[in-house]
Amino acid sequence: MNEISILHTIKERRSVHAFEQKEVDLETLNEIFTYGTYAPSHYMKEPWNIKLYQENGKVNFVNSIIESYQRIGMLNKNEDPKTIKMINSMKEFLLAIPHHALIYFPKEQDLVRYEEEYAAVCAFIQNSQLAAWEQGVGMLWTITPYMHDPEFSRAIGLDPEKDKIAAVLQIGYPKSIPRNKGRTPIEEKLEVIRT
Repeated sequence: MNEISILHTIKERRSVHAFEQKEVDLETLNEIFTYGTYAPSHYMKEPWNIKLYQENGKVNFVNSIIESYQRIGMLNKNEDPKTIKMINSMKEFLLAIPHHALIYFPKEQDLVRYEEEYAAVCAFIQNSQLAAWEQGVGMLWTITPYMHDPEFSRAIGLDPEKDKIAAVLQIGYPKSIPRNKGRTPIEEKLEVIRT
């Protein structure tokens, strides 16, 4: 890995929305996710799990997304040419993304433990994004409605009673890098209490 300041990487990382038609090799992805595992984790439980969809593995995943959108009413189920065109366009867009990494974790019944696990998984995702950026790999952290559809979970082999989908990362080499939109000065978010 390049000797780049972590502070520089934190500031320069961008969410990537357009990817080159080139896969990231599995060794690089393993290295990226290995850095992700150094996230803080309560009781060292390391709750994160990954389903990585690539190549032909994307087909069933994308079909399950479309079926979920139809089931929850975001897409029509009819055979109208306009609907078919929209579905085909969505499939084409999703299948063109080199990798989809679905991140999930075991559900905790205790609310405090649940929040601890979810926080750890989010830290894992951010670590992975930063490690990817240093490798020249882009990611888009998505949270979408199908993640809350129990039938979608079942379709991809998860148990919605036991497993919680935290995010889907779209992954690939950036075709373009979004501009820096800046950040709100921290002074506007920081309340200092001394007494």
